[in-house]
Amino acid sequence: MKRLLSIVLWLAVAQVLVGVALAQDPALQDGPRMFLPKDMFWGYGEFDLAPPHNEIDPNLCSANARSFGGANAPCSEFARYMISGYLEVRPFGRTQLRRFMLFGQPAFLFGRNVPQALYTWSFDAIGVEHSWGLGIYMGKGFEFRVTQHFLFDRLGARDRYLGPADLGSNGPWGRYNTIGVRKYFGTRRW
Repeated sequence: MKRLLSIVLWLAVAQVLVGVALAQDPALQDGPRMFLPKDMFWGYGEFDLAPPHNEIDPNLCSANARSFGGANAPCSEFARYMISGYLEVRPFGRTQLRRFMLFGQPAFLFGRNVPQALYTWSFDAIGVEHSWGLGIYMGKGFEFRVTQHFLFDRLGARDRYLGPADLGSNGPWGRYNTIGVRKYFGTRRW
C-alpha cells in the first residue's frame, strides 16, 4: 500500500512539473486567445457600377415605370452603383466554440434611373438590403447556417410612396429565413 501511494505521489509531481514546463513554452503561449482572438474578423467590401441600359433593379419600381411620367417618373429607383460587403465574426479562439460564427451582408444601392426613359450618373441614395445570421463549422468543409434576410430599407427622400409604379419595399425576395448547409472546396489563391 505504501509503495502504491509513493508511485501515485511521484506521478502527480511529474505531471505538475510537465505542466509547468509546457506553460512556459513560448510556442504554446502564442496560441489564439479564448475570447476575441486577433483573427476573429474576415470579410470583404465591394463597389459595383452598372453601365447604362443595364441598371440594378431592387424590385422597388415596376419595369414599366416610364409609363407613369417618362423621364420625370417619380419611381426612379433603378440603381447605377452598389456598395456591398460581407463580414464574419468568430469570437472564440479555442475549444469547440471556435467553430461558431456570426455574419452580416449589407448592400447599399445608389442611382436615379428609369429604364428606356432616363439614364443618369446620379449617386442618390436608394436604400439598403441586408441579411445576417449565424453558422457552425461542422468539419470537412461543411458549415450549418441560419440566415435572416430583411426587407429593403429605403433611404432619404425615397422613403415614401412614389406613385403607381411603386412596388413597395419588399425588395427582390421580401423577408425570409433560411436554414442551410454550405460546402467549401478548393484552396484560395492570392
